[in-house]
Amino acid sequence: MQKTPAQPFSGYQKTVVAMLAFLQFAVILDFMIMSPLGALIMPDLHIDPSKFGLVVSAYAFSAGISGLLTAGFADRYDRKKLLLFFYTGFIAGTVWCGLAQSFESLLAARVFTGLFGGVIGSVVLAISTDLFPPQMRGRVMGLIQTAFAASQVLGIPAGIYLSNRWNWHVPFIAMAAFGLIGGLLVAWKLQPVDAHLKQPQEHSAFMHLYHTVTEKRYLLAFCVTALLTIGGFMLMPFSSAYIVNNMGIDLQHLPTVYLVTGLCTIFIGPMIGRAADAVGKFRVFLFGTVLSMTMVVVYTHLGHVPLWLLVLVNSVLFVGIFSRMIPFQAISSTVPSMTQRGSYNAISASIQQLAGGLASLAAGHIVTQAPDGHLQHFDRIGYVVVCTSLIAAVLLWRLTRGLPVAAAPQAQAAT
Repeated sequence: MQKTPAQPFSGYQKTVVAMLAFLQFAVILDFMIMSPLGALIMPDLHIDPSKFGLVVSAYAFSAGISGLLTAGFADRYDRKKLLLFFYTGFIAGTVWCGLAQSFESLLAARVFTGLFGGVIGSVVLAISTDLFPPQMRGRVMGLIQTAFAASQVLGIPAGIYLSNRWNWHVPFIAMAAFGLIGGLLVAWKLQPVDAHLKQPQEHSAFMHLYHTVTEKRYLLAFCVTALLTIGGFMLMPFSSAYIVNNMGIDLQHLPTVYLVTGLCTIFIGPMIGRAADAVGKFRVFLFGTVLSMTMVVVYTHLGHVPLWLLVLVNSVLFVGIFSRMIPFQAISSTVPSMTQRGSYNAISASIQQLAGGLASLAAGHIVTQAPDGHLQHFDRIGYVVVCTSLIAAVLLWRLTRGLPVAAAPQAQAAT
């Protein structure tokens, strides 16, 4: 089969991708920074681990609820205006987190931030779908997903440095100031994204939501989203404790693991996106599924290992994870019609947040900690992740069978 040359990005498209990736970076960093700051927040606010866990999960659950509440209205406005509205609330919530002086205030700030921040990712995906045709979306998703890796390489170390240099409040204030610059750039450079408003709209927001959640192909995609999220969120909460207590890696070398893994995924993400556009998104997804399942089993059975081996295993594991997520997001972008992209992505983001919260709780009931700190039954999480990955692959295969190329939605021109 002859391979079609990749269509190059226009100057405006490059600017859009950079802005969307920046917004993703800001939102992901705000979510991820809480865990490494826990060692400073808990003694300062005099709270125990259970209360800190509530603060962390409050963001995810409020973001999930926000996605459901927003879904019925997500396609009724210019996506640029919708993005700026929620991003403004997100910045205000981040400032509130930085100013919080008590457990109650920080908890309320995280709920507020989640209500706004949880919707931004879905609007970013809707905009990228509107502005880029299907044959370019693999590359777009690959570039946007590098925000996750960048938050590990740049954001988390910077946040830890600022908190150690001053206090845990400073990283939030710095994130808000840094994020404000990105918001102003979006307001200035991003053109209106309103082609969907020219299509016939449903009068009732409730019926718009109902028709989105009852569409069979959407339900399949939502199930795949939930299954992929469960796998990631079951491993993440205990990974640091597992590395230190089970593998024998000391705390001083822990940042090295995340730094090298992040650098690896920064470079590999765009390559995965180009491969998805060139050889087929589902093929790359299957490759990522097989690779990630293999590495999850290896990772969850590691004992005391040298640092270099852990870094290698962890990096290859994340290559597998990204090789699933990037092509899946590209495939998922072709599922909804133009007039339902906002609601579809809002519900998908909501499911992702809720599934992640539930997966973390479930993992907490599977894993136990011995008196010496050793984590027990961590291998069982690996088996659960393998099962969810296999089911996700079967469901995505069924979904792609009903998505012929001819039915792919036409993207709004971006020149």
